[in-house]
Amino acid sequence: MDRLIKLSELKIKNLKNDFKRYLYDQINWNSKLIIITGARGSGKTTLLLQKMKSKNQQAVYLSLDDFYFESNRLLLLIDQLYGNGVRNFFLDEVHQYEHWSSDLKNIYDSYDDIQVVATGSSVLKINKGQADLSRRADLYMLKGLSFREFLELHQSIKIETFSLEKIIKQHQEISIAINDVVDVLKYFKYYLSYGYYPFSMENKQTYHMKLQQITQLIIDVDIPAVESINYPTIRSMKKLLYIISQLVPYIPNIQSLSEKVGTSRNSILKALDLMDHAQILNLLKISNLGVSQLQKPEKIYLENPNLAFALSGSNPNLGNLRETFFMNQLSVKHLITAPKFGDFLVDHQYLFEIGGANKTNKQIAGIPSSYIAADEIKHGENNKIPLWLFGFLY
Repeated sequence: MDRLIKLSELKIKNLKNDFKRYLYDQINWNSKLIIITGARGSGKTTLLLQKMKSKNQQAVYLSLDDFYFESNRLLLLIDQLYGNGVRNFFLDEVHQYEHWSSDLKNIYDSYDDIQVVATGSSVLKINKGQADLSRRADLYMLKGLSFREFLELHQSIKIETFSLEKIIKQHQEISIAINDVVDVLKYFKYYLSYGYYPFSMENKQTYHMKLQQITQLIIDVDIPAVESINYPTIRSMKKLLYIISQLVPYIPNIQSLSEKVGTSRNSILKALDLMDHAQILNLLKISNLGVSQLQKPEKIYLENPNLAFALSGSNPNLGNLRETFFMNQLSVKHLITAPKFGDFLVDHQYLFEIGGANKTNKQIAGIPSSYIAADEIKHGENNKIPLWLFGFLY
């Protein structure tokens, strides 16, 4: 136990990052049990330590992937630390600990005056184990960096967020003000390739290789931890992901995919659903309400633009990147579904067509509340809005 406390003190001492992710101010930090999920490398540990550092009361940080928890129960350790006066527990990588769900439930029920903030990188495993905690825990999802956050973290350029409604109504004034302080198009291009995860600042040269490794870890470890799948199925998923990385965005032909991968139609649909929930893919469907995992998506996207560079092995299609970026940024706060016309329907209200600087209204002409999100422009006019501006929603 002494070693774990020393490690906790060392973590806080070495915390030098003052940049706070968008989720920090959205969390109800007064809740008794908070669980934060998100992709590996999205900044959950830093967020956890930042909050712990702000606490005046005695607090401890515990990483549950430590070898200590291979043969020791968290519940018993919490009891010892509670006896020593600790009331705030910050638990990292809880999905690595076999008894995480049942122990958190017992801790919640046994102590009235403590707070537990926990993080987990295996979204699938956290969601499966959350059933026992559904009435107890506040669950939050931390996504990767928005374009706005990227500018603040990488260039120390701090700009406020804007609601979708404000962007639609005031995009000309907003875009002029932002371009006065930063060369937007220059940094937007860089962001699409390198800007989604905070750890890109560590080493640009190895960034895409690390993204490949994270993706393999999700398929090799995270998905098999919650689904009974064999090695050939894992190989098929990797092959499927590579094929998709070459093709997205596209209207999938499931039969053709199943023939290329060498597995059944239902297996393809299940694999797509698993990779969607594991934050490798984004599936665009007609409706997100009561949709079966075996229903074919209208389009398949990688979860974020950086993955396209990491997985494709070449320069991705520009149209692919534009649509991937739009869906990725909008889906954090809005419902995105497939429309009859155009590319995306947002909140059943706004229709968007995505394209380049010369994109016209032809495909959405006469449709109310329809807009163009255009790349490679600094400023828009009328219903044509700069694509990059949708990176300021969070």
